[in-house]
Amino acid sequence: MNVLSGSHIPILVKIMSLTDGSVLELGAGFFSTPLFYWLCKAEGREFVSYENDKKWCEEIGEMTTYIEDWDKANILSTHWSVVLIDHRPAHRRRIDARRLKDNADFIIMHDSDMERDRVYGYTEIYPLFKYKYDFTKVKPHTTVLSNFKDPKLLLT
Repeated sequence: MNVLSGSHIPILVKIMSLTDGSVLELGAGFFSTPLFYWLCKAEGREFVSYENDKKWCEEIGEMTTYIEDWDKANILSTHWSVVLIDHRPAHRRRIDARRLKDNADFIIMHDSDMERDRVYGYTEIYPLFKYKYDFTKVKPHTTVLSNFKDPKLLLT
């Protein structure tokens, strides 16, 4: 396991401390899923996590829900306070960020450093958002997007 794969944790912790609504995670992980699960449980917040890798889903356990087809994930019926986009395949990250752009206060895009843009293509979706904040203190970078609230006001 890459120790730096948890580089988005500082942003997740900070944004969770400054928000109070529902949380959606697309793509479960050893770092983000337990963090979101326990913070939401302690604060009485709704937490929904989807994962499309059956073996990985079994590894994470009851904190996430297996979804075979991302288009069938029930992600648009709620206005989310926080969304983490960190799932596979890589092109789905752009698709789901676009789908959620008007349904989330903050969308957190993991792996957003420019070296990875050829894989994830995040620069295609950045113009769809009014606000953008890049956390570049550690790699891989993390970007926070919003059409509702300026994350710079919260995170700097």
